[in-house]
Amino acid sequence: MAIPGEPQRRQGVEPKRASAGVRISAALVAAAMLTLLGVAASIAPAGDGHGTHTQLGMPACGWAVSLDAPCPTCGMTTAFAHAAEGDMLASLVTQPAGAVGSVAAALLVWAGGWIALTGARLHVLARPLMRGRVGWIMLAGVLAAWGYKAIVW
Repeated sequence: MAIPGEPQRRQGVEPKRASAGVRISAALVAAAMLTLLGVAASIAPAGDGHGTHTQLGMPACGWAVSLDAPCPTCGMTTAFAHAAEGDMLASLVTQPAGAVGSVAAALLVWAGGWIALTGARLHVLARPLMRGRVGWIMLAGVLAAWGYKAIVW
Protein backbone atom coordinates (compact mmCIF):
# COMPACT_ATOMS: atom_id res chain seq x y z
CA MET A 1 0.00 0.00 0.00
CA ALA A 2 1.45 3.35 -1.04
CA ILE A 3 1.80 6.01 1.63
CA PRO A 4 1.18 9.58 0.41
CA GLY A 5 4.40 11.58 0.31
CA GLU A 6 6.60 8.51 0.64
CA PRO A 7 8.94 7.25 -2.07
CA GLN A 8 7.79 3.96 -3.56
CA ARG A 9 9.44 0.89 -2.07
CA ARG A 10 11.20 -1.59 -4.29
CA GLN A 11 11.19 -5.22 -3.27
CA GLY A 12 10.48 -4.41 0.38
CA VAL A 13 13.48 -2.07 0.72
CA GLU A 14 12.81 1.02 2.83
CA PRO A 15 14.00 4.34 1.38
CA LYS A 16 16.97 5.81 3.25
CA ARG A 17 15.52 9.29 3.73
CA ALA A 18 12.09 10.82 4.18
CA SER A 19 10.53 12.46 1.14
CA ALA A 20 10.42 16.22 0.73
CA GLY A 21 6.70 16.21 1.59
CA VAL A 22 7.31 14.37 4.85
CA ARG A 23 10.17 16.71 5.71
CA ILE A 24 8.04 19.80 5.07
CA SER A 25 5.17 18.35 7.12
CA ALA A 26 7.57 17.57 9.96
CA ALA A 27 8.91 21.13 9.86
CA LEU A 28 5.37 22.51 10.04
CA VAL A 29 4.50 20.27 13.00
CA ALA A 30 7.70 21.30 14.78
CA ALA A 31 6.98 24.99 14.13
CA ALA A 32 3.39 24.66 15.38
CA MET A 33 4.46 22.90 18.59
CA LEU A 34 7.28 25.38 19.15
CA THR A 35 4.75 28.21 18.78
CA LEU A 36 2.41 26.51 21.27
CA LEU A 37 5.22 26.10 23.79
CA GLY A 38 6.39 29.67 23.17
CA VAL A 39 2.93 31.02 23.91
CA ALA A 40 2.82 28.90 27.07
CA ALA A 41 6.17 30.35 28.13
CA SER A 42 4.90 33.89 27.62
CA ILE A 43 2.08 33.64 30.16
CA ALA A 44 2.00 33.12 33.90
CA PRO A 45 0.18 30.07 35.24
CA ALA A 46 -2.95 30.99 37.20
CA GLY A 47 -2.66 30.20 40.88
CA ASP A 48 -6.00 28.42 41.10
CA GLY A 49 -5.12 25.91 38.36
CA HIS A 50 -7.39 27.24 35.64
CA GLY A 51 -8.19 30.44 33.79
CA THR A 52 -4.69 31.07 32.43
CA HIS A 53 -6.12 31.24 28.91
CA THR A 54 -7.74 34.59 29.72
CA GLN A 55 -4.26 36.16 29.49
CA LEU A 56 -4.46 35.39 25.77
CA GLY A 57 -7.59 37.52 25.36
CA MET A 58 -9.97 34.57 25.54
CA PRO A 59 -13.12 34.80 27.65
CA ALA A 60 -13.57 32.88 30.88
CA CYS A 61 -14.70 29.29 30.34
CA GLY A 62 -18.48 29.29 29.93
CA TRP A 63 -18.68 25.78 31.34
CA ALA A 64 -16.87 26.74 34.54
CA VAL A 65 -18.82 29.99 34.90
CA SER A 66 -22.26 28.48 34.37
CA LEU A 67 -21.80 25.06 36.01
CA ASP A 68 -19.12 25.87 38.60
CA ALA A 69 -17.35 22.73 37.40
CA PRO A 70 -14.30 22.09 35.24
CA CYS A 71 -14.64 21.51 31.50
CA PRO A 72 -12.84 18.52 29.91
CA THR A 73 -9.81 20.67 29.06
CA CYS A 74 -9.83 22.68 32.26
CA GLY A 75 -6.31 23.57 33.37
CA MET A 76 -4.57 22.60 30.12
CA THR A 77 -3.22 26.10 29.44
CA THR A 78 -2.13 26.41 33.06
CA ALA A 79 -0.41 23.02 32.90
CA PHE A 80 1.41 24.02 29.70
CA ALA A 81 2.47 27.31 31.34
CA HIS A 82 3.87 25.43 34.36
CA ALA A 83 5.70 23.02 32.05
CA ALA A 84 7.14 25.92 30.05
CA GLU A 85 8.56 27.25 33.32
CA GLY A 86 10.12 23.84 33.93
CA ASP A 87 7.83 22.98 36.84
CA MET A 88 6.61 19.58 35.70
CA LEU A 89 5.27 18.63 39.13
CA ALA A 90 2.99 21.69 39.20
CA SER A 91 1.99 20.91 35.61
CA LEU A 92 1.07 17.34 36.53
CA VAL A 93 -0.83 18.37 39.66
CA THR A 94 -2.72 21.09 37.74
CA GLN A 95 -3.87 18.91 34.82
CA PRO A 96 -2.25 15.51 34.15
CA ALA A 97 -3.34 15.43 30.50
CA GLY A 98 -1.88 18.91 30.01
CA ALA A 99 1.44 17.80 31.50
CA VAL A 100 1.56 14.81 29.14
CA GLY A 101 0.53 17.06 26.26
CA SER A 102 3.33 19.52 26.98
CA VAL A 103 5.90 16.73 26.95
CA ALA A 104 4.43 15.39 23.71
CA ALA A 105 4.62 18.88 22.18
CA ALA A 106 8.28 19.19 23.17
CA LEU A 107 9.03 15.76 21.70
CA LEU A 108 7.28 16.75 18.48
CA VAL A 109 9.46 19.86 18.22
CA TRP A 110 12.60 17.75 18.43
CA ALA A 111 11.38 14.87 16.28
CA GLY A 112 9.86 17.15 13.64
CA GLY A 113 12.98 19.26 13.51
CA TRP A 114 15.20 16.20 13.23
CA ILE A 115 13.12 14.73 10.40
CA ALA A 116 13.03 18.07 8.58
CA LEU A 117 16.76 18.69 8.87
CA THR A 118 18.15 15.21 8.34
CA GLY A 119 15.43 13.31 6.50
CA ALA A 120 15.45 10.68 9.24
CA ARG A 121 12.47 8.35 9.04
CA LEU A 122 11.35 8.77 12.65
CA HIS A 123 7.79 9.29 11.45
CA VAL A 124 7.62 5.56 10.67
CA LEU A 125 7.80 4.91 14.42
CA ALA A 126 4.63 6.98 14.90
CA ARG A 127 2.48 4.83 12.63
CA PRO A 128 1.31 2.57 15.50
CA LEU A 129 0.09 5.71 17.30
CA MET A 130 -2.32 6.37 14.46
CA ARG A 131 -4.29 3.22 15.17
CA GLY A 132 -7.68 3.17 16.90
CA ARG A 133 -6.61 1.57 20.16
CA VAL A 134 -4.13 4.33 20.94
CA GLY A 135 -6.79 6.96 20.28
CA TRP A 136 -9.13 5.26 22.75
CA ILE A 137 -6.35 5.09 25.34
CA MET A 138 -5.65 8.80 24.86
CA LEU A 139 -9.35 9.60 25.21
CA ALA A 140 -9.50 7.53 28.41
CA GLY A 141 -6.49 9.47 29.73
CA VAL A 142 -8.13 12.82 29.01
CA LEU A 143 -11.36 11.67 30.65
CA ALA A 144 -9.45 10.41 33.69
CA ALA A 145 -7.63 13.75 33.91
CA TRP A 146 -11.00 15.52 33.70
CA GLY A 147 -12.26 13.35 36.56
CA TYR A 148 -9.16 14.23 38.58
CA LYS A 149 -9.71 17.93 37.85
CA ALA A 150 -13.33 17.62 39.01
CA ILE A 151 -12.17 16.04 42.28
CA VAL A 152 -9.61 18.77 43.01
CA TRP A 153 -11.92 21.57 41.81
